[in-house]
Amino acid sequence: MVNITILPINASDREWVAQFMHEQWGSDKVISRGVVHYPQSLPGFVALYKGEKVGLVTYNILEGSCEIVTLNSTLLSSGAGTALIEAVWDIAIKSGCKRLWLITTNDNLNALRFYQKRGFVLVAVHRNALEQSRKLKPEISLIGNDGIPLRDEIELEITLDEKA
Repeated sequence: MVNITILPINASDREWVAQFMHEQWGSDKVISRGVVHYPQSLPGFVALYKGEKVGLVTYNILEGSCEIVTLNSTLLSSGAGTALIEAVWDIAIKSGCKRLWLITTNDNLNALRFYQKRGFVLVAVHRNALEQSRKLKPEISLIGNDGIPLRDEIELEITLDEKA
């Protein structure tokens, strides 16, 4: 673990967020459960290490539920990802949310391991959801990490009233 500073995204970060999304996700838009998100316009936090931006989380609060829309760290095993989740968790509780949730894909085994180690529980597999997502974002690949066909959205959550 290294000394990571977490700061809210501010107006001067928006261009960096858009560029970071292109670098990390290949696009400036993200699809989850059929909803198009533009992370550069969402609230979130930036992780800094020695003054350099090394991570980003964006989120969306709707109807008492907080979705982590994106989470990326370029400094693996540094604690940046965990610190970013904790920042959103805190905002979700302060906003009165009952649930913190996210979507990942069936090929993202590293994310599944990461989130479960931090208390997230698998609550749904949305079979073949990426067929619909590709209609909104055609650049989504057919093949994902480790040659796994990219098909399903996997939903994970933490119930905040149990963890608060």
